[in-house]
Amino acid sequence: MAVRKSQRTAVATGAVAAKAPEGLMVETRVVVKKGYDELLERGYGRLLGKSLELSFVEALYLLAKGRLIVKTGKKAISFNNALEQGMTKDPRLHVKYIAYSDLRDRGLLVKTGFKFGCDFRVYQRGVTLKRGPKSPEEHTKWVVFTVPEDHTCSFQELSRAVRLAHSIRAKMLWAVVDNESNVTYYSIMRSVL
Repeated sequence: MAVRKSQRTAVATGAVAAKAPEGLMVETRVVVKKGYDELLERGYGRLLGKSLELSFVEALYLLAKGRLIVKTGKKAISFNNALEQGMTKDPRLHVKYIAYSDLRDRGLLVKTGFKFGCDFRVYQRGVTLKRGPKSPEEHTKWVVFTVPEDHTCSFQELSRAVRLAHSIRAKMLWAVVDNESNVTYYSIMRSVL
């Protein structure tokens, strides 16, 4: 599993921000009970009662950046340990993490795409998520499907992905992660002749 240079620094040194919040790993998510205001403001996770619930890929990203401490029980775990544990539940976690990191490092707001049948929903820079009516700029701009470079798929699979994206007025991106942890994005659109 390759981790990019920008991520290696915090991962290798174990550098953690002075007031990094602590999150408890629960199944395929991480729950933060206090000190999460800044994370919420920056578009991470979702409020669940009085806690912030982070997807596992969000938690990995924050852990790699030194902005979150992830615990199992009372013990803090390393990035590599968290990734290994997460991959037992989601074998695609590593490629999802690489694509998520790339999108976040580009300054985009990235949310899980589970309810849309994709890996991620991506919003334009500067968008703040809110409930209720939204302006056209506040809607999902891209739906992202993440695959390793040796992935094969059928035309039906591609067609379903494109139709899904078009049904919510978004563009479909296929994020292909190579063995060097570089991401190449392919946009596939439906045209009417």
